[in-house]
Amino acid sequence: MLSILKPLETFGRYLQLMGKVFSWPERVRMYLKQYVKEMYQLGVDSILIVLLISFFIGAVICIQMKVNIQSPWMPRFTTGYTTREILLLEFSSSIMCLILAGKVGSNIASEIGTMRVTQQIDALEIMGVNSASFLILPKIAALVTMIPVLVTFSIVAGLGGAYAISLAGIITPDDLTFGLQHSFNVWFVWMSYIKSFFFAFIIASVSAFYGYTVEGGSVEVGKASTDSVVHCSMLILFADIFLTQILS
Repeated sequence: MLSILKPLETFGRYLQLMGKVFSWPERVRMYLKQYVKEMYQLGVDSILIVLLISFFIGAVICIQMKVNIQSPWMPRFTTGYTTREILLLEFSSSIMCLILAGKVGSNIASEIGTMRVTQQIDALEIMGVNSASFLILPKIAALVTMIPVLVTFSIVAGLGGAYAISLAGIITPDDLTFGLQHSFNVWFVWMSYIKSFFFAFIIASVSAFYGYTVEGGSVEVGKASTDSVVHCSMLILFADIFLTQILS
């Protein structure tokens, strides 16, 4: 019974925290300044890793499609077509957000958790500042704002990796280009963006929750950071199932 009630209690505490987070800011200018700062830390600082991972994954997908799927019985553009579908439908939204859950999520949880154990959050509360809103709301807004940029970079870099492989002779650039253009559905791009908005909210809010509610010292901060990554990844996978069913 206790094992069943604990997740419900955690979910209730999460909803209570989100209620405090989404309140009207006392000083809008201060929040905007924090929002711009978080956009740089959470979004801009993640562009390089997104580009690198997406480039090599795009190249690997192209190789795998050519080696394991294409045959004399299938059109030569199949490799480009399947590479595009995988990048748009899953990798550049779902898998990339799983990667960001490890980088961005752990960063958020450890930052806020350190502020909690060093009593900086208590100091904000004493000064009359809504610490939950001040610390968490700019992070959620910044990540949700930057996620379309990261998804766009991921798609472009993944396609760039596929073209790099085509230049190496695995597949001709003409066949790859024809496959990328074949039966293109713009809605798949919007699906990728829509799903990533939900995933960005999960990463920012859940990681902030584990950091904000941590109790103890540095060991607990590390555990909270790990728990945030694990739970963010699980929630992203569950949300991906439902969103794919709804949006398809």
